[in-house]
Amino acid sequence: MLTGRPVSLYATSVLRIGYGLLYLLFLLREFPHRSEIWGPGSPWTPALAAQLFDQTGWYSFLILSDSRAYFELCYVLALVTSALFMLGWRTRATSVLFAAVVASFHARAVFMTDGGDNLLLLMALYLMLTACGRRWSLDARRARIKAARANGTAPRARGVAAQDLRAARTTLVTVVHNCGVFVIAAQVCFLYGSAGLYKVQGSFWDDGTALHYVLNLELFQPWPALSHAMDQYPLAMAVVGYLTVLTQVAFPFVLFGRLKYPVLALLLGMHVAIAVVLGLPLFSGTMIVADAVFLPDRFYTLLPRLLRRGTRQCGAPAPAPGRETGLGTVPPQVGHPDG
Repeated sequence: MLTGRPVSLYATSVLRIGYGLLYLLFLLREFPHRSEIWGPGSPWTPALAAQLFDQTGWYSFLILSDSRAYFELCYVLALVTSALFMLGWRTRATSVLFAAVVASFHARAVFMTDGGDNLLLLMALYLMLTACGRRWSLDARRARIKAARANGTAPRARGVAAQDLRAARTTLVTVVHNCGVFVIAAQVCFLYGSAGLYKVQGSFWDDGTALHYVLNLELFQPWPALSHAMDQYPLAMAVVGYLTVLTQVAFPFVLFGRLKYPVLALLLGMHVAIAVVLGLPLFSGTMIVADAVFLPDRFYTLLPRLLRRGTRQCGAPAPAPGRETGLGTVPPQVGHPDG
């Protein structure tokens, strides 16, 4: 299985699209405050950041210069890189650039963000190992067009050495991709399992009052009226708290059965509630996208069919036979330009 074929190509593409879009929206949301968070106007000066880097080993290209023009150029680069990574343009190269951007911005203002970018940073590093541009990307569209143009032409003769080298490259890419997917899944399992076990050790989660205290933290009250209204139902909040702990602890043990799907649905609801009630959209979005790695490829291949069926029912003309709309999939991985 490790060397036979790349697994979860659609899932990794969803992660690429999700994290590229999330970080793009994050940078756009903080655009008015970019200088105070990462730039020359930040109270966390480049000198302080450099002192921290000496202790932690981190690095950020944002501290190479105090120039305002240099910072603005880096910010534009980050926006463009996030957009290209989301679209899947030259994914092998842009995945490395995207990881460098996320790591640099994270390290530059490690005390200024809400913590949601911690997991996003890890996922950006892991996605460099995967072939996340094979589906739903500009790379996939380019490869499909190239294959269509080459259809019917005689393949170019290659020597035995060249064929062996291509086969070895294909196997290596497959192994690295599958290992990357495994690491992503293991990271999410570890995160949920450890979070649930830490909660079990807490007395507030044990007696069902944890959510009461969370709802009364002013720092996490974007909608105070909503938080106070929810706090009026202590029994319901206790049940939600116990269900949260149970779901997180059980998550790593239900991945190989059908119980996985209701658990993922519960986690989706939990993260949506965290985004709305506690005002942590980046953290929730990062976790929701990470959960997508556990959905099989047949789920994602079914989505376009359902979309086309819904479009036809709404009266829109159906696409011509043999022609797909949108970004297509790639033929077999042999010879893929961004393997």
